[in-house]
Amino acid sequence: MYTQVATVLLSPARPKSSSSKPKFAPQKAAEPCFALLYDHEFQTAQFNGNSRRRSHTGRVPIDAYVFRALLLLLYGAGLRISEAISLHIVDVDLEQAHLIIRGTKFYKTRLVPLGNDLTQVMTEYVGQRNNRHSGAADTPLFCFRDGASLSKSAAQSTFRRLRAAAGVVREGGQRQQPRLHDLRHSAAVHRLVAWYRSGADLHDLLPKLATYLGHVNLSATQHYLTMTPDLLHEASLRFERYAMEKSHD
Repeated sequence: MYTQVATVLLSPARPKSSSSKPKFAPQKAAEPCFALLYDHEFQTAQFNGNSRRRSHTGRVPIDAYVFRALLLLLYGAGLRISEAISLHIVDVDLEQAHLIIRGTKFYKTRLVPLGNDLTQVMTEYVGQRNNRHSGAADTPLFCFRDGASLSKSAAQSTFRRLRAAAGVVREGGQRQQPRLHDLRHSAAVHRLVAWYRSGADLHDLLPKLATYLGHVNLSATQHYLTMTPDLLHEASLRFERYAMEKSHD
């Protein structure tokens, strides 16, 4: 179920003619490109395996259920790590199924809708969290065992240890290794692949994805049109269908 979070998260695209001329095509990423696209099998192992571990940062541990929910939210909602750890209880409206992201990277506030699966995950998490910590509106959504707000450095350090335990290593130096931010990158690219497969009009949908991700301009979102096997394959099929048409507009 959890590997489908990103698929159900964004509003489903309205199917359009699969033979419509593509207005956007994947572009080869500029070198060097250090982002890693996680496949669904790796994410399942990571999310489920994390629920059986407790991570320690210094003297204060991060409970496994906290870090698991953080990972699922980063991927399922395509959030930046700084946005996720800045969330407070008041920012989470599970009845309306959305988050309020305040003071983002570009000093803007936006609403982020959640899909059914992710809403259920967060509902269970908040219930478990509130059994252990204060549920006051101004308390952090993600916290250490002592109730203090989870820090970015602790989250990144925990992820590195979890990645090592899972045996996920890339060739090259330290800058080539998987990062928490790659979950956001994966969410965006997986959404684009799904839209390609459905025959959706990316010219219409890319601006909506840009708004959802909190980008200030479309060029930042077009960065996600990097050349990956799945995305390249779907784009090639789209162009092939278009080329085989008898006539074009």
